[in-house]
Amino acid sequence: MLHRKIGDIMTTAVVRVRRDTGFKDIALRLAEHDITAVPVVDDQDRPVGVVSEADLLRKQQSQPDPGGHLGEAHLPPAERAKAHALTAEGLMTSPAVTARSQWSVVEAARTMARHHVKRLPVVDDGDRLVGIVSRADLLHVFLRRDVAIREEISAEVLSRTLGLDPAAVTVEVADGRVTLSGVVPHRSLVPIAVRLCEGVDGVVDVTNHLGFDVDDTGGPPRP
Repeated sequence: MLHRKIGDIMTTAVVRVRRDTGFKDIALRLAEHDITAVPVVDDQDRPVGVVSEADLLRKQQSQPDPGGHLGEAHLPPAERAKAHALTAEGLMTSPAVTARSQWSVVEAARTMARHHVKRLPVVDDGDRLVGIVSRADLLHVFLRRDVAIREEISAEVLSRTLGLDPAAVTVEVADGRVTLSGVVPHRSLVPIAVRLCEGVDGVVDVTNHLGFDVDDTGGPPRP
């Protein structure tokens, strides 16, 4: 059982800009390619930051509203500096939070959550840009067909990993929701099977109806 790798789902045709790329050029590239952010790279094609729509909109936010109120005075100093920036170097959020192509979708999702970012430039062993992965890319794992999820659980989790007879456990999958029923040899295998199934890409929930032949945990008897 293996999680999908970032290299399998990332976008490899990455739109990128240099430090000296101008504000208007960045805005045009976002519009032309229907994207919401671009990585900023150095001369070795290594990501040094990311410019997003939010970074560009700071310039608009710094302007007074039609009633003449607020303007840039309400922005923190760092935000005010970005509002006046004219090139990617001044506009970008830096340093760039990056991922590796060999990462699992779980690692990428946790990194995005930890750093509060919506996308990750993907780099190779030399830290050069090779792709980009977004939240939307990660969500694609939940579009896996139920039959593919069921086959992976039966073949990889139950048979190969736990050494169980697939005929002894029934796996039902509907809209990513897994139901396990049947009998396993030992009680200790039940939580392990559930946990492993929960880790399969595309699984939304696992309902456990497994029984067991031998209680090897010393726990209370089954009802």
